[in-house]
Amino acid sequence: MIPRSLRVRLLLGAAIAIFVALAASWVAMTLLFERHTERRVEADLIRDGLLLAAGVSLDGSGAPQLTERPGDARFLEPASGLYWQVSTAQGTLRSRSLWDEDLPASQDAVARKWTRRFVADGPYDQSLMLVERIVRPQPGGTGVLIQLAHEHQSLNDWRAEFGEELALFLVLLWIILSAAAWVQVNLGLKPLARIRDEVQALKRHPKERLSAAHAQEVEPLTQAINELADARELDLGRARRRAADLAHGLKTPLAALSAQSRRAREAGAVEAADGLDRAIAAATTAIEGELARSRAAAIRAAPMSSHTLVLPVIESVVGVVERTEFGARLVFEVEISDSLEIAIAEEDLMELTGALIENAARFARRQIRITGSSAAGAQAGLQLIIEDDGPGIRSERIAEAIMRGGRLDEADSGHGLGLAIAHDLVDATRGEISLLRSELGGLKVLLFWPTTLNGA
Repeated sequence: MIPRSLRVRLLLGAAIAIFVALAASWVAMTLLFERHTERRVEADLIRDGLLLAAGVSLDGSGAPQLTERPGDARFLEPASGLYWQVSTAQGTLRSRSLWDEDLPASQDAVARKWTRRFVADGPYDQSLMLVERIVRPQPGGTGVLIQLAHEHQSLNDWRAEFGEELALFLVLLWIILSAAAWVQVNLGLKPLARIRDEVQALKRHPKERLSAAHAQEVEPLTQAINELADARELDLGRARRRAADLAHGLKTPLAALSAQSRRAREAGAVEAADGLDRAIAAATTAIEGELARSRAAAIRAAPMSSHTLVLPVIESVVGVVERTEFGARLVFEVEISDSLEIAIAEEDLMELTGALIENAARFARRQIRITGSSAAGAQAGLQLIIEDDGPGIRSERIAEAIMRGGRLDEADSGHGLGLAIAHDLVDATRGEISLLRSELGGLKVLLFWPTTLNGA
């Protein structure tokens, strides 16, 4: 099964490639070592052979005689594995190491150069590497066969020992090279990690774009992502403008229908006027919701860089609601610090709190309480609470009321469009909204923005 991680793929590929290369190196280097040791042994045998050739002579019967013999002590130890032999048809001289054994006769030895051959079944059942040559002590005289041999098993042992030591070294080298490959892979993938972080920033702030200061190989990818983000922003902008234009365009016909409804009611067609008013109210709700969603989408696309004092905005909204028919009879309690700030544009905060405060004023009996504070600790952040003493929402309907995309206007006590707009705006500003039961008896709306977003 091929791993999905690109890092794991690269590391596995590098480890396997390095292992194969080092294994091939081990085979090649052991063969080279074997050939080198054979050449060295051959050179030593030829050197001793030249000493024998320099001291060889023939007696009157044609038997060989030696005035110089190799000084290696192994030539004196029986079955030592190092042997020499000088022979003619009339006699043979041999090293003490051969004792009563003979080196195999040769049919291929020549007088011009030393020749090498391997003998599988030599003295003492040893395999041998043998060098030999014919020399003539007297020009045109009888030829003397000089042979020197070295047992082959020690060469195999040397190669095996070298192979074991080399294998340990190559395993250590494989570990070091694999670690270097890990560093190389991580350095090579670092630009992709930067792209990942920038894409996360792009998801949070659609106005952001990927940096152009990337490696040449990933530059086409960043350009493609930026072009896709530009196209997406244009499409969303066009869609928002069309939705807003449609919603604003429907307001005038709805106002005309409202005037027709009033005339119908004045003319006595009360039932028809009531039906027309319900249709107008449903259309108005849909339009206001669509405008709120367009506003929420615009907030999501804008970077959250501005900071707004909360108290002046709340006082401004309360001042407007107090002048309405349903707000003039209520008592507003505002408990917010003068220095409390939130990282939301002033107009966005005003639209959000305006929808909630107006919604509370419509259903409150006598009192509305608005509080704001900065929380510390594990749940650090800024919270706003808007409470009323109205009928509220039954606890079993709260989950349905705050469900994204739900029909909030169908909540049993009538808290609807204001909560729907607030839900979209809070979500757009990356906050949280909760509906609870107030101590005043009505609905308690709790808004919370974590410190990482609002900088409180």
